Amino acid sequence: MANSTEKLRSIPYAARRQHFFSELLKGAENVVAIIPAHPELVRNNDVHFKFRQDSNFYYLTGFEEPDAIAVFRAVGGKKEFILFVRPKDLAQEIWTGYRTGVDGAVSKLGADRSYSVDDFDAQMPKLLHGAERVYYGLHKTLNYNGVEYLDAKIPRMIEDHRKGFGRSGRGLLPIYDPHEILGEMRLLKSPDEIDRLRKASQITANAHCEIIQRCRPGLYEYQVEAMVEYFFRFHGATRMGYNSIVASGHNATILHYIENSRRLEDGDLLLLDAGAECDYYTSDITRTFAVNGKMTAPQRELYDIVLKVQKECVAMAKPGATLVNIHNFAVEELTDAMVTLKFLSGDRKKLVETLAYKRYYPHGTGHLLGMDVHDVGLYQTDGQPRKLQPGMVFTVEPGFYVLFDDNQVPDKYRGIGIRVEDDVLITPEGCEVLTSGVPKEVDDMAAMTGTKPLLG
Repeated sequence: MANSTEKLRSIPYAARRQHFFSELLKGAENVVAIIPAHPELVRNNDVHFKFRQDSNFYYLTGFEEPDAIAVFRAVGGKKEFILFVRPKDLAQEIWTGYRTGVDGAVSKLGADRSYSVDDFDAQMPKLLHGAERVYYGLHKTLNYNGVEYLDAKIPRMIEDHRKGFGRSGRGLLPIYDPHEILGEMRLLKSPDEIDRLRKASQITANAHCEIIQRCRPGLYEYQVEAMVEYFFRFHGATRMGYNSIVASGHNATILHYIENSRRLEDGDLLLLDAGAECDYYTSDITRTFAVNGKMTAPQRELYDIVLKVQKECVAMAKPGATLVNIHNFAVEELTDAMVTLKFLSGDRKKLVETLAYKRYYPHGTGHLLGMDVHDVGLYQTDGQPRKLQPGMVFTVEPGFYVLFDDNQVPDKYRGIGIRVEDDVLITPEGCEVLTSGVPKEVDDMAAMTGTKPLLG
């Protein structure tokens, strides 16, 4: 894996910052933007949760230390990137590791100026001088104990700034959320970002294959989860992209099931939704397969419905299409299947309009993917569904879920949960399925199931 210095060289953070400045200056001539890093959060006593940097902060800085604040100041025609960071502290570094420090923020991270984060309160009023508007995302910043603190500080600083003009009649500087600007910047992936997504997808696909090959009745969901994490980390993933869903039997009908405690029984399906994160870019794959390699007839019937819809949705993914159209197609096809199976009755159009299908298909067909598993970017522009463009990455994941106590359906279908999910990159010609390395055809998965020994 690339070390931190190599990563800083390979990603054009300075170019991203200049792009950010240009977007900020479309709204006013004199602006200040404040982008905080994530803090360290306490797990218990003096033990912290493992740190993961805020995606927007990392996107602009490449800096992985907690408790920092980036300020982007464009006033009077001068643009400055200013970092507030933890100061060097040998006693603390012995315990928790190297700190870049104030000088390193300039020499290594390209800041125009840097200060200790302890000086933020003293310096920020000066930095606000001359600004016409402030960009800051409210309700997104936490202090060491998980309590919001910049949300209180920033408005107070802006009020102090106004008071400095005396009886001028001036109002407070307006505060704008920079989330939309950064979301639009992050939406279309660069070649380097696509390479990282490919790497994450390859590691994730390989891990899913390893799990299918080692799956068998008698395992516990947490043992499968442990193998997933092992294969991710062993092959170079930075961390999990999100909490793995290892849902066997009727647990697969719980969309965000993460308890992962049940024993896999003969005859179960296993819905595995897990993605590796590599250098801040994540994959997101779901496969559903028989624990013993042999789907029952009802399981296969529902699975074939979902797989057919999923493949047709992937085929729709091309420039000019929309996620809304892809989702609407999936809803219509799945609703038709529900009527055919006699799970629902009535006219398809009315069943869709009344959301009756949500009883068995309650979620969307896809979401944007990138640094965050549910990534940023506008889903609508000018009041219309956004058209897909080359460089956009998203998931395609239709599903079918029948609760174990649903008395509206024949008993043989109850407790079956199916989802099939791939990650798709829009290209000029159509799309590339980044996660094609793991099979989804029933026979292909069946041929792999249980063919390798367990770990340990």
